[in-house]
Amino acid sequence: MDRLQRKERVAAIIKILSDNPNKVFSLGYFSEFFGSARSTLSEDIVLAKKVVEYLGCGKIETISGAAGGVKYIPGLSDINKDAFLKELCVTLSSPDRIIKGGYIYMNDIVFSPEISSKVGLILASYFIEKNVDYVITVETKGIPIALMTARALNKPLVIARREVGVTEGSSVSINYVTGSSKKIQRMSLGKRAITKGSRCIFIDDFMKAGGTANGIIELLKEFECELVGIGVLVEGASDKKLVSDYISLLTLETVDEENGIIKIYPTKND
Repeated sequence: MDRLQRKERVAAIIKILSDNPNKVFSLGYFSEFFGSARSTLSEDIVLAKKVVEYLGCGKIETISGAAGGVKYIPGLSDINKDAFLKELCVTLSSPDRIIKGGYIYMNDIVFSPEISSKVGLILASYFIEKNVDYVITVETKGIPIALMTARALNKPLVIARREVGVTEGSSVSINYVTGSSKKIQRMSLGKRAITKGSRCIFIDDFMKAGGTANGIIELLKEFECELVGIGVLVEGASDKKLVSDYISLLTLETVDEENGIIKIYPTKND
């Protein structure tokens, strides 16, 4: 293969890093890959940083030391994030989304790759410093958002099941009480799914009172694992939460079925 020009190398570096978020690549790797001197690659990476910063799609970080190198941390700029969440609120405020019982239809949102990928990027940005080992969710609607969060963090996704599946092997099951209806639910996790002593974050599409998140905390205790963060797309504003330390991107204040009004707005997270 002919040696690439600088602009071509910069494009290739960005492609390689963005395909492997939060993975450290040494300068030696790029030097061997492109057949270029490390000093030349250092200059290329400076240019790559500027491009990523200009696009507002995260940042490229240089790590010093013997085990150092360069990695891409995906994300959205504050301006892009605010615009995206406001636009999402407009979409979710449509009266035709109202479902009997004071709920709103969200399936098309959470199962949209374009939307869920951006939601995952935003949620991941809150937990990037948490030294996470796994992202965990509960089947089924939270899976796309949790998967995109796991993708951005470059960590495995673990799914707690409502019912024990034969393909899971031996499992650990617990009963927990939902925060809103006070019903007893069950969740299970295969013993091979997660390593003892791991640090996890729980990601879901909606939090009403936090009963599911509380159940995840209890389930992880059975594995001697720690839940170090909770992130959801939407939280209900009217219910008292069983958990206090969590991140939500949107807050659903009211669903007025009679007048066809939905009040939802971006959450102000500290």
